[in-house]
Amino acid sequence: MKFMFRILSIICVLLLFSCNNSTKDTIEIVDFDGLYSKIDLSVDKTYVINFWATWCAPCVKELPHFEEVNKELKDKNTEVILVSLDFPSQIESKLKPYLKKNKIKSRVILLDDAKMNTWVPKVSEQWDGGIPATLIVNSSNYNFYPKPFKKEELYTEINKAINN
Repeated sequence: MKFMFRILSIICVLLLFSCNNSTKDTIEIVDFDGLYSKIDLSVDKTYVINFWATWCAPCVKELPHFEEVNKELKDKNTEVILVSLDFPSQIESKLKPYLKKNKIKSRVILLDDAKMNTWVPKVSEQWDGGIPATLIVNSSNYNFYPKPFKKEELYTEINKAINN
């Protein structure tokens, strides 16, 4: 009987730890086509897609605004996707610690596609690949902003897309 109790206790502890996985323990790594497939314009949803990296000071400065949008506008069918351009080799040493330290809840995807000259113009012909850059898109809007956002300006642009 003691043996069964120990086994059940061990199983319970293991289940408890396995269910406690943070969503940021695994970073999804995609190429541009994989990223593009995450956007479904056939549904009534606005996507706020921010291209950023942990080594980019203006990106890091504006990231709290995107976190706020993620929290405040979920009920308005708005999804924030933070597309990290960090190096895949730095996921464990830079990206994950940054996400954990700053309690990032938005969806994070690492874009690992060396063919920038191919995919950057697909995002916008006007984009030179510099970050931060943001795409606000839904079934009736495609707005690209190759610049950092202030909080009020970000909300204004998102609300234009939602209400248009």
